[in-house]
Amino acid sequence: MKNLILSVIFLFIYCIAHAQNCNCNITVCGKIWMTHNLTSKTYRNGDPIQQVTNPSQWSNLTTGAWCYYNNSQANEETYGILYNWYAVNDPRGLAPTGWHIPTWQEWVALSDCFGGDANSGGALKESGTTHWVFPNAGATNSSGFTALPGGWRSTGGGFSQIGFEGYWWSSNFFSPDYPWGRRLTYNTTISDGGGNVETHGFSVRCIKDN
Repeated sequence: MKNLILSVIFLFIYCIAHAQNCNCNITVCGKIWMTHNLTSKTYRNGDPIQQVTNPSQWSNLTTGAWCYYNNSQANEETYGILYNWYAVNDPRGLAPTGWHIPTWQEWVALSDCFGGDANSGGALKESGTTHWVFPNAGATNSSGFTALPGGWRSTGGGFSQIGFEGYWWSSNFFSPDYPWGRRLTYNTTISDGGGNVETHGFSVRCIKDN
């Protein structure tokens, strides 16, 4: 019994310390979402995803890659890691078994559930200014989604907007060569997005398969 109790305590502590890698999830509007940004550094079959720190190398990629924001591992525990579109779209699968990258339509459905694009940002963002820059307008996190401002990596390989904005990939295209991405910002309740270049580095949230 003592060993069992110690094992449970260890598992609890481990899951807190490695929250992004745990099977932590929340049901939002009938769909099960992960509660943290993805931190996987391998595809579903176990193949490694390339970590790219060099800006010029990042800007010329045509294959999947990931990075820490500002190339600092200290950002991983809170914000997860950033992926280019090629990693999201790789046929080996970026999402763990039983999960997938949300389609644009699934992002829109999430937004619609909390008042549409003009208002849903408040319900989706973590409340307060621990991670979001003041004023973190309208943030209530009433959805439990706890979106964080992990920033993004540009097509030129530079980093921007941590604390101010969060960007997440969807799994389909706005137009040829421009995949959809979703955005939340510190100074508005708007949840919006549009087409982006494949070499942008965005966060990823996974949604459970039906």
